[in-house]
Amino acid sequence: MGNTLIYIGIGLIIAGLVYKYGLLGWFGNLPGDIKYKGEHTFVFIPITSMLLISLVLSLLLRWFSR
Repeated sequence: MGNTLIYIGIGLIIAGLVYKYGLLGWFGNLPGDIKYKGEHTFVFIPITSMLLISLVLSLLLRWFSR
């Protein structure tokens, strides 16, 4: 349990640093991400960005679980 909390804490620190320094500027701007802006509506569906994040997280979890 202790190691899991340490890994979660490290992950949160890394996520905070990524957010603070703007390293996710590509998020939502990849080909395949859907943006629709109407007169009173805005729809944003980051399909490609979420697939890429899912792939990276899956590979990291597989690597750490071994």
